[in-house]
Amino acid sequence: MANTIDSIKQKLGTKETITWCPGCPNFLILESVKRTIAELIEESKGKIKQEDFAMSTGIGCHAKIFDYLDISGIYGLHGRTISFAEGIKLGNEKLNVLAFAGDGDTYAEGMEHFIHAFRHNEDITLIVHDNQSFSLTTGQPTPTTQQGYKSKATPQGEKEKPLNPIKLALAAGGKFIARANARNITQTTEILKKAIKHKGFSYVEIVQDCLIFNKEMDNKDSMMYSVENKDKAKAEKLAEEWDYNSKKGKIPIGIIYEE
Repeated sequence: MANTIDSIKQKLGTKETITWCPGCPNFLILESVKRTIAELIEESKGKIKQEDFAMSTGIGCHAKIFDYLDISGIYGLHGRTISFAEGIKLGNEKLNVLAFAGDGDTYAEGMEHFIHAFRHNEDITLIVHDNQSFSLTTGQPTPTTQQGYKSKATPQGEKEKPLNPIKLALAAGGKFIARANARNITQTTEILKKAIKHKGFSYVEIVQDCLIFNKEMDNKDSMMYSVENKDKAKAEKLAEEWDYNSKKGKIPIGIIYEE
């Protein structure tokens, strides 16, 4: 089985030069996505093929995955990842559609699409790379950036409190809400497989470090613990455990809510 999955993973790669910063967690997310697709293909015994997957991306460091993952798709506009993914799914409902986005991409310009995606409940999977900064454009704060963060755009420090997208997803009626740790490839792969198999809109936020900007929020692994939950009331309590504003509290990793 391992050899089969490895051979599928090789086919999922491209010859494009990877331009992420050396050591960036995006490399780990790419590996998790490749493993996810390879395992779904292998487990299906021929029913699922590589061409049965498609993707859309926004603009940002995350979006370079479009060049490194050999599946069809659209390199989209900033904040419009979900719209493109919904369009792909409407065009061919048999496809497994993955929408890749960043925290700025999703929770700033793309906020209206994020909220309504839960209402539409189209059968796509949203994967949000959240490093709490606009890293591609030199580190401006995003809606999940902590108070006090100083950047070229906020030299006196970010004044606004970060929003909590997990709480927002629950309030919007999300039926599959998960959080993953980029550094845990095995668990991230399992979460992504469950998200893709879920019939309806599935949302996975991947917590990752940035090696260049907002480094004060890096290395939160000691705060993380695994969960798998199907109770809405408990999910709301889980969402409260970390407010994105500090390195205090606990960070639940796994299926926070699945209906």
